Amino acid sequence: MLRFSLDGRARRVLAIGCHADDIEIGAGGTLLSLVAAQPELEVTWVVLAAGGARAAEARRSAEAFVGGARRLDLEVQSFRDGFLPYLGAEVKEFFERLKLEVDPDLILTHAADDLHQDHRLACELTWNTFRSHLILEYEIPKYDGDLGARNVYVELSEETARRKARLLREHFPSQAEKHWFDEELFLGLLRLRGMEANAESRYAEAFTCRKFVLGV
Repeated sequence: MLRFSLDGRARRVLAIGCHADDIEIGAGGTLLSLVAAQPELEVTWVVLAAGGARAAEARRSAEAFVGGARRLDLEVQSFRDGFLPYLGAEVKEFFERLKLEVDPDLILTHAADDLHQDHRLACELTWNTFRSHLILEYEIPKYDGDLGARNVYVELSEETARRKARLLREHFPSQAEKHWFDEELFLGLLRLRGMEANAESRYAEAFTCRKFVLGV
């Protein structure tokens, strides 16, 4: 399997999530690894639909995951959860403002084949807004059963994988009663993707990359 490194090539990262825990579930291990490898990392962290206690969880969690970066710009919006497609014009205006403020080397966003309507809109607007950027679409396990085949993997050390699962449990007490929100599930998915990636550590996060230009 061919391997390429993001080390030194992704100094500015834009992470987009609809809900308070989406970025952490989909790409938390990758972000932890990037912060550890690149002391000059700059992260713009955007949550579209989080208010009240969930907004507070999002802020604390972002600090825990990437607080060690050289710069963290955290923006938590309060669009109505579950209704983003019906607020399309307002969300689109937010993305138009965002592109004037950031020019990332790497964008992490929701997957196009995600069955959650908010997630799909976020992905669509990411591609509409950032047309000349490297975009990796992350996955969110859920009851809908929409996990699919991915084509990009980021190997995680076992320590990073377990830290990701632990931080998710610690920073999102509002989700503790959900039967799927536990360390066993998060580690299980990382282990499965690690097997697919033939990762020496046995753990990996998986993404979809639709466009990637190689220079020779």
